[in-house]
Amino acid sequence: MDDAYSTQVTAADTNDQDGLETLMALKDGDTFLVADHWGDVKAGADGLFDKDTRLLSRFALTVGRARPSRLSSGVTKDNVFFTCHSTNRPLPPMGGRSAPAGVLHLERRRFIWDRRLFERVRMVNHGVEDILLPLTFEFDADFADIFQVRGTVRPQQGEIHPPVIDGRRVTFSYTGLDGVKRTSCLAFSEPPARLSATRAEFMFSLPRGRSLDLFVECGLDACDQPDEERWRWHSILARLAMRRRLRRGAIVEGGRNQGFNDWLRQSRADIALLVTDLPTGPYPYAGTPWFSTPFGRDGIITAWQMLWIDPGLAKGVLTYLAARQATETNAFMDSAPGKIMHETRGGEMSVLGEVPFGLYYGGVDTTCLFIALAGAYAKRTNDYETIRALWPNLIAAAGWMKDYGDSNGDGLIDYARAADTGLSNQGWKDSEDSIFHADGRFPKGPIALLEVQGYAFAAWKALAEMGAVLGDGRADEWANRAETLRALVEERYWMEDEGFYAIALDGDGEQCQAIGSNAGHLLFTGLPSHERARRVTRRMLTAEFRSGWGLRTLAKGQARFNPMSYHNGSVWPHDTALAAAGMARYGERHAVAMLLGEIYGSAAHFQMRLPELFCGFVRETGEPPIAYPVACLPQAWAAGSVFLMMQAVLGLNIDAAEGLVEVNNPALPAGLDRLSITRLKVGDGVIDLHFQRLNGHVVVMPRERSGTVNLRATG
Repeated sequence: MDDAYSTQVTAADTNDQDGLETLMALKDGDTFLVADHWGDVKAGADGLFDKDTRLLSRFALTVGRARPSRLSSGVTKDNVFFTCHSTNRPLPPMGGRSAPAGVLHLERRRFIWDRRLFERVRMVNHGVEDILLPLTFEFDADFADIFQVRGTVRPQQGEIHPPVIDGRRVTFSYTGLDGVKRTSCLAFSEPPARLSATRAEFMFSLPRGRSLDLFVECGLDACDQPDEERWRWHSILARLAMRRRLRRGAIVEGGRNQGFNDWLRQSRADIALLVTDLPTGPYPYAGTPWFSTPFGRDGIITAWQMLWIDPGLAKGVLTYLAARQATETNAFMDSAPGKIMHETRGGEMSVLGEVPFGLYYGGVDTTCLFIALAGAYAKRTNDYETIRALWPNLIAAAGWMKDYGDSNGDGLIDYARAADTGLSNQGWKDSEDSIFHADGRFPKGPIALLEVQGYAFAAWKALAEMGAVLGDGRADEWANRAETLRALVEERYWMEDEGFYAIALDGDGEQCQAIGSNAGHLLFTGLPSHERARRVTRRMLTAEFRSGWGLRTLAKGQARFNPMSYHNGSVWPHDTALAAAGMARYGERHAVAMLLGEIYGSAAHFQMRLPELFCGFVRETGEPPIAYPVACLPQAWAAGSVFLMMQAVLGLNIDAAEGLVEVNNPALPAGLDRLSITRLKVGDGVIDLHFQRLNGHVVVMPRERSGTVNLRATG
């Protein structure tokens, strides 16, 4: 039954390197696995990780001393199971006879649940004779911190203890320099013929036409009794079947366009995969493999992308970040009172302070975004019970903006890292070479990024709106701050001769006049005048930015432009989505529909799963977009991009206090003539909407409706 949901990756099995460029990821909570297309873990970037520690660094299957020949493999569309189908190469002679290639079907099927890896290896003999089947697992556990896996060299590390072998189990353990003993245990449902610290060898007698199952578990801490594996597999499968049916929020479907529906479903499944239910509520981890942890900026933007569909995600993000708001100034952590965290890690190196990311605050934009998201959440839900609970945190965040965010008193939010161990650039484009002058020079600090001023404008405005509802006498002051900041940005960042905004101001107040996608984020916040927004939109839709697969982060022809770079000419789906939503805010619909179509085209080439980023080369007829080699996949804000762009292209806004859904001049991308939204919750009401293209226009019709919710359609 599950095979009907599979996304298969099929390739000619020519050599052992086939399929290794894209790792297969599974995740549950803080535990995730990345492996190759055979399901093998062979060190490098792959492994079984929990709380930023690799607890299984090798786990490879061979049949008759050879890797089996892969037929197909993939992760199910709901991201619950990985399955690899393979067959044997010629088996070595056993008793004078050898089995030919292609008579044995092997299915490796696995999932992660409750901090454990569960795998079933099913072997079926389709030959005309009985088979003696030699099967071997090679394994190891290096307990590497994720920063070691990423390449950081440690001068010292703790002690790896000799593995303990017990019948069908091998237990690995490591005592770190932090004094914490970490263990993992590998257990088999059948007794191996030989079991060592790194190898389990089996010899199965498999009659013709018969099948045999081997169950394997890798648990953190101690293993259960080996004879329980079969029962546990089937018991947990039942619970997984219930989990895969769970859906949060509204459902969006694209009529009869199966490809678009596949993209919507895959994106929703990727969000579900990356969301972890924490004590404070659901939180979208940023991405696998490197960023499977809460990030402030990523969590906020992902929650904002999903806000109209599933506002509960924003509530979880806001509550989690409020609980980790800084209360002291610490240079190593880049913290100051009221600041919202950038990143948190749980590995040994973070605990010991070898890296600053145990709880790190080096993001200049996250605090502003925290307040702005709270305002958007309040409007979407009218949940002022939550806003009241968060109000002290929101006031503290505003205090950081006023007292710490503006280091030189010029009215702009800026940054300069407080310690050499921190990030040198602290906006979303945080690579070392992402902010520069028009001639390529790097600016002196402190740096005031363009988009951060937009976030700050949105924050002051949101604080004023929430304060007015709560009866806070400072609401007018906050509204005035927003308008003062608007005027300051328009005066100091606008380049009339370019018809565009500078990406930043340096420490001398000089414009960094590179032309970048940062201006698209400014549109998203609603800061620019309509005339300037129109000019920015027009330029962003030229070939300078448009690759044909989405918008580049840096305009073609700028100093440091490189379509293969991380931030200087690549395409990030979330960046394109924010710019598109910004254009839509100023009334643009058809160009947004065009950009949505381009991003959909990109998704189709990436098997409907958008990566973190891809190269910004121009689209060529008949050629796919060019992948960025180490992009995270899946990535939360890449997966959320389609939903923000759908909201933008439909001109859809929700005001829960008024019980109102507004649809203003909706459009649809080419090839999509119908779209439905079901179970859209607004206050105490629920409404279903149907969009359809008629006579060259897109119209919206309400379907089912309950409670107090109204639709207002214009355009």
